Amino acid sequence: MPLSCTICLLLNQESLTYNFEDESAVEETQIHLIDKVGLLEGPLFELDREHAVGVKVEIRNTISSLQADLESDEERSIAAALIQIEKFKEARREMDRKLMANEKERLLVRWSWALMKRSQIEEQRIRNDVELEEAKKRERALQEERVLQERVKAEAEAAKKRAVEVQKAELEAQRRATKEAAEREATETRKVLADQVVQKEDTDLRIDANGETLQELKNKGNVVKGAESALKAEAARLQKYKELDEKNQALRLTSNMDYHSYELQIGRQIRQIIGSEENVRIRVDELIKLFSDPRCPQSVSVGVFAKKVVSHSGKLVEVADTAFARGRVIALVTKHVPFVMDIVLAEFHRACIYTVPYHVHYSELAFRRKEEGGKIESAKQYLEGIECYMKLYGALLQTEVDGAQNMLKEGWAWFARFLNVLPSNKYTAVALYRFLLMAGFAPYKKYGYQFQKILNVIHGQFLDALKSSRDPMVPVIRKIRTYIETKQFLQEPKGWRLQISLLSDIVR
Repeated sequence: MPLSCTICLLLNQESLTYNFEDESAVEETQIHLIDKVGLLEGPLFELDREHAVGVKVEIRNTISSLQADLESDEERSIAAALIQIEKFKEARREMDRKLMANEKERLLVRWSWALMKRSQIEEQRIRNDVELEEAKKRERALQEERVLQERVKAEAEAAKKRAVEVQKAELEAQRRATKEAAEREATETRKVLADQVVQKEDTDLRIDANGETLQELKNKGNVVKGAESALKAEAARLQKYKELDEKNQALRLTSNMDYHSYELQIGRQIRQIIGSEENVRIRVDELIKLFSDPRCPQSVSVGVFAKKVVSHSGKLVEVADTAFARGRVIALVTKHVPFVMDIVLAEFHRACIYTVPYHVHYSELAFRRKEEGGKIESAKQYLEGIECYMKLYGALLQTEVDGAQNMLKEGWAWFARFLNVLPSNKYTAVALYRFLLMAGFAPYKKYGYQFQKILNVIHGQFLDALKSSRDPMVPVIRKIRTYIETKQFLQEPKGWRLQISLLSDIVR
């Protein structure tokens, strides 16, 4: 029987107020009924009673089974409920953990944000401090720069004034020296004319050899002493000079152009050269412009430049030294117009034979002819000329410019040719001393110990031979010995290092 039906039956029985505990009462009632029914109906009644007892037992068993089932269902429900409660608790704990983790994460985010904000504030404060410190440093640097500029300006003004004063003093000294030299020259000339005596040693004087070839000098009975390589180099340069001069003469004859203005401009540029890098650059730029002017042939400009720069050096004796600046101008001009150097060197050779170098012992016949022509030069004038020309020549031969002819090798060759062939006398001694002063520094830097050997030859053989000559020229001997013994070749010669700034007022 289904559980639902059984429950319903029980409910119906309960509703009938059936009470199994009142069995005794029922039995008593039945007994009374049996007594009343009689013996025929007794078995039926007994059957009914047994049936009722069986039903009661069955009902009791069913109720017990139902109670057991109910208890079992209750226990399962309780267990399920407990399981559900545990699951709920676990879910709640999981939710609490998540909430706690979210709370921690939120707090961590807030803490990180606060820390980042604090770090940003600190970094901004540091940047502000650094910028403030840098601003202070810039302000101090600007202040120091202003002070330095004012100091430099004041020093420049003071140096400018000192330079002007020195220049004025040098010019005044030059004027006095020129005046005294003129007076001495006049006295000496009067003495020579009065005595009418020509010393034998003066036959070695320079007797206007310009324009005369070596063969012409030899044909007149003169003795020429010079290294063969030097004489060949001179002959080649003089040939180039001759060809250029002939070309220029032909141009002047066939052209209607007057080149006199270009000559004046070139001469002006040469006269304005001073010992300043800026001045040298300006002079070179102006000269290159003149050489590139199509209205004047370049050969004419080059010929004028060579004559002017060499002749101008022959007029400078005691003025402020600009030989190195002029030598640098020549080298830089040659860098743009290469054949200029040969023409300039040829002009030097024409002006002073010791730039070759070679020496001429003039014959008495040649000397008398020149004396009769009135072109004889006094010893003092000749020596001054040697000094002037060798000064610029020595400065030029120690000048090195990238892209131009290496003149330092020419200077080294000059020493070898001079000492191997030329005699020791007052003229060669003056030429050597002036050349040493101007061109001794650079060869020593370049060749070192080899140059020291040359100085040893000069100090020994050359000076010994010079002391044994008829006119030992004692002052020059003393100067050469002092130059070598005090090692003046280790020092930069005056004017060797060009100034950086340009003193425009001195140029004017």
